Amino acid sequence: MVDYRPITDERDVFHEYRSYAFQPEDGVPAYDPDEHEMPRATLGSRRGLYASEAADDADPRCVCRHYWLESHVRGDVHRTAGLASVATPPEYRRRGHVRQLLARSLAEYRDHDVRFSVLWPFRYRFYRQYGWDTANRVHAHEFEPSLLSVAADATGVTNAEDASFRRLEADEYDRLEAAYATHADRYGLALERDADWWRYRIFGGSDRDPFVYAYERDGDIAGYLVYTMDGEQGDRRMDVSELVFVDHDALLSLLAFCYRHESQVQRVRFDLPADVPLRDLVRDPDEIETSVSDGPMVRIVDVAATLSALSYPGRDASLTIAVEDPLADWNDGPFALEIADGTATCERTDDGTDAADVRLEIGALSQLVVGTRSVRDLEGTGRLEVGDSAAPEAFETLGTLFPETDVYLGEFF
Repeated sequence: MVDYRPITDERDVFHEYRSYAFQPEDGVPAYDPDEHEMPRATLGSRRGLYASEAADDADPRCVCRHYWLESHVRGDVHRTAGLASVATPPEYRRRGHVRQLLARSLAEYRDHDVRFSVLWPFRYRFYRQYGWDTANRVHAHEFEPSLLSVAADATGVTNAEDASFRRLEADEYDRLEAAYATHADRYGLALERDADWWRYRIFGGSDRDPFVYAYERDGDIAGYLVYTMDGEQGDRRMDVSELVFVDHDALLSLLAFCYRHESQVQRVRFDLPADVPLRDLVRDPDEIETSVSDGPMVRIVDVAATLSALSYPGRDASLTIAVEDPLADWNDGPFALEIADGTATCERTDDGTDAADVRLEIGALSQLVVGTRSVRDLEGTGRLEVGDSAAPEAFETLGTLFPETDVYLGEFF
């Protein structure tokens, strides 16, 4: 029987597997603890799936990393596990090891009362078969910085001395927390960040650290951006990976800051949530190259525990939801959701799946719960079925309990 356990002394093996899976073009760099065990690389918990429980079995079949996080979902903060670095060497592939690794990971999450799992997939179809589904989409906008002159005009900011911008170092991350809190309240699945996450994931990069500039107004940080410079002079691009603002005026000031780089960069690129109105702000939106890509994926860990822990709109309700889960048997079957006096309980029921008010797969339920997709959208695409014997108001009730919201998890891990 395979054994799932922490990777402690085999960190060189984890490094080898991960390098082969994600950067095979670089070969396998020799493992150097001083280089490969930097604080960023040691965040999270490494796990491996081994052929047996023998202590001398130091050859895992596949590996992964768990980040123990918290995210915002429907106004509350819930424990969330980030799954990353899932890697299998070629000699162990096509044997079902990853499926077992994912199943054991979910069981560990459940033991830790984790409500959601999030990951960035190498292929969406692969993880969708195991119950994860798209959490949000990322809108990438690329264009010449001159288009942002409208932001400078709107703010009256044309010279650097007119604005209060300052580059921050990692030890100053706490100055950004209030502005980020506004952002996190705006988007589902936005992560809570501790000191290490700020220092080594936001201010720190895998091969180089980004620039972090804050916009100060009336003594407070009203926004900030995180970016890198890519390319050579004459063909340089400013890549903004995080743009956070507390209001519209702060957004304009941050865009004006980017405009003032037009003598230094030929292009700017922003990765943004769908609701940031960048194309509506400029005079020439047709000169912006906008692409939309699927972002991270999300999955409920435990249906009964998660639906019992959520906050709901102020109304009583009673629904039976039949869930199909290909990986976690504790989620597979019908569940009775009862909401009374602001308190929710969700328990597995002995009623048959055919008697449920609604039927859907765990991935679709996950999207519904976090707010990515609406009930009507899921039904229209065949992802949700209303039971034949369901009360007429069941569909409306489900939509009221789980309205669509803005969801955006943009930071890669």
